[in-house]
Amino acid sequence: ILFTMTELTKMYNEMLVTLEKGINDLEKFEDGNMSAGTRVRKTMQTTKELAQKIRVTVQEQKNAVAA
Repeated sequence: ILFTMTELTKMYNEMLVTLEKGINDLEKFEDGNMSAGTRVRKTMQTTKELAQKIRVTVQEQKNAVAA
C-alpha cells in the first residue's frame, strides 16, 4: 500500500500533536503525580506506533522507486 505525502504528513503531524499534548502530563509526573506517569507512557507508546508506521511507509516507498 502506497501512501501519499499528505497521508505521511498527516501521520507525522499527529505524532507531533500527541507529543505536545503529553507535555502537561510529563510536568505533572515530574511534580509527583504518578497517575500522570501512566498517561505519559501511553503517549509515548502512541508516538512509537506512529513513528513506526511512518518509517515503514517511507521504506516501502523508497523500495518501490528503487525496484
